[in-house]
Amino acid sequence: MSTLAVEQAPSKVRSSAQAAVNDFSIQVATANGSGSQSSNNILMRSIFQMGIPVSGKNLFPSNIQGLPTWFTIRVNKDGYISRKKEIDILVCMNPETAVEDVKALDPGTVCIYDAPLRLNKVREDIIFFEIPFAKLAAAIPDTEAKIRKLLANMCYVGVLAELLQVEFAEVEKAIAKQFKGKEKAVKINVLAYKAGAEYAKANLPKLEKFRLERMNKTAGKIIIEGNAAAAIGCLMGGCTVVAWYPITPSSSLVESFIPLAKKYRCDPLTGKATFAVVQAEDELASIGMVLGAGWAGARAMTSTSGPGISLMSEFVGLAYYAEIPSVIFDVQRVGPSTGLPTRTMQGDILAVAFLSHGDTKQIFLLPGSVQECYEMAAESFELAEKFQAPIFVLLDLDLGMNNWMADPFPYPTKPIERGKVLSAADLDKLKEQGKAFERYRDVDGDGIPYRTLPGTEHPLAAYFTRGTGHNEKAQYSEKPEDYARNMERLSRKFDTARNSVPHPVLNGDRGTEVGILAYGSTDSPMQEARDQLTAQGIKTEYLRLRAYPFHDSVQQFIERKKRVYIVEQNRDAQMLQLLKTDVKPELILKLNSVLHYNGLPVDARSISDAIVKMERPRHS
Repeated sequence: MSTLAVEQAPSKVRSSAQAAVNDFSIQVATANGSGSQSSNNILMRSIFQMGIPVSGKNLFPSNIQGLPTWFTIRVNKDGYISRKKEIDILVCMNPETAVEDVKALDPGTVCIYDAPLRLNKVREDIIFFEIPFAKLAAAIPDTEAKIRKLLANMCYVGVLAELLQVEFAEVEKAIAKQFKGKEKAVKINVLAYKAGAEYAKANLPKLEKFRLERMNKTAGKIIIEGNAAAAIGCLMGGCTVVAWYPITPSSSLVESFIPLAKKYRCDPLTGKATFAVVQAEDELASIGMVLGAGWAGARAMTSTSGPGISLMSEFVGLAYYAEIPSVIFDVQRVGPSTGLPTRTMQGDILAVAFLSHGDTKQIFLLPGSVQECYEMAAESFELAEKFQAPIFVLLDLDLGMNNWMADPFPYPTKPIERGKVLSAADLDKLKEQGKAFERYRDVDGDGIPYRTLPGTEHPLAAYFTRGTGHNEKAQYSEKPEDYARNMERLSRKFDTARNSVPHPVLNGDRGTEVGILAYGSTDSPMQEARDQLTAQGIKTEYLRLRAYPFHDSVQQFIERKKRVYIVEQNRDAQMLQLLKTDVKPELILKLNSVLHYNGLPVDARSISDAIVKMERPRHS
């Protein structure tokens, strides 16, 4: 079994004779709190509105205004929207990082910079464009000094629009959308972008190296963050109770849910809310509230990240053992400890799989796109009630907080299913049959018992919800046979879940020797990496995991391959370690790791280079 950690290697220099049409990346380096986010979104949306596939990734500091931030826009005619390793165009607006940013560029890169920085003295192999952004912004009429600093960002949008041939009508449309309902803001931002465009037209040579041309590949599509998509899924999944404690990068999930709930979770006649959102004092309190609501029959969830998952351990054990439906969104970030709060990682796999003490196995889902963030968010509530268990949905910062293209989300058509819930009428039928309701008895052989909801008006409905040892009747018990029987039933319930959670997705030729296994946000760069591998003569079949426990097809996939590369974004090959507990021992030697763990989203070239490095000796 081999492991290869991906390093940041120098990339190949593109020949200046090659013009890249709809295929390049733009990075804007600014300071946190400078108002650049609006400008970046306007530029990205303008390109999107021209029918060109695009994505945006924000690299920002954890908490302090004024620290460096970088926003990367990837433009790709073929629809590859994961992070690109190379930067083709850099906009330098932050004096704190400008020199370092320029030194890190590949030769031939285009650099647009604020005039006072004098970056053209740093290197001679970069294409520099010096722009007096402050002077351009100062010339905009009827603006205060504070506003002019913000408008400098819109000036660089204008410069790029002119140089790259962004259609100005689309820029104005994007500005109107960004500042909807704020007529004055729309007006001055249009003036700012025009100032930048006019300066570029009058003073800069044509940029022959990169340009944009209208396409028709974004018609009908949307741009959305994974957290926002998950929030919509929660609404569609029937969620009515949210208890949370804010933590990066998960806060925007609940913040997106709140206005949706206010609009769609209120009684149309009285206007009264039919939902509850509680900001708890900490993560322990939030998960406790979710369990209380789930026990009472509500569909309830919390949203957190790695540190919150650690704090929720004991309550999650209670939910597992007392069998209380609940949903936990874990938007993963870099650990351990506080780690890098605003960087991305797939580092909570093992922690979540066995969260709490004793013998626990937790069910979790692995959305690989914003579409699946929506779908799996809704599905998680169905699974929570079906299996009477905590269900985890594992996103990461890259998927949760960055911009991704997607088709519009379909409205759900299936009715909500509450699982094995007994009504008063059901209890009467049991009594007529001479049977009794026993909360923790496996009646059907699938490990899933029946439950009643608090308030069910029937003398046989009541039971004790226990986190202590109990028998089938929910009576306190320390008998070894009762404990063993209960734990075996919980294990049987977990095995039943294998066929109910989302199945893996397979792509490629079944007959290839080489298999690749990945999950979550790694899916987008993985698709591009496979095309790169094919171009180098390495054909692969790709299995994307979507849930744990693993479906039987995962082991079958490994069995028919000579080598399987498991691509993941953590240091310790956590998914590989989890697979080792599940597959036949003789299959373990087939497994190889490709690891990426520097906090940046993994890019396709790093994946394909790593696999080529391990494959080439076999073919030489």
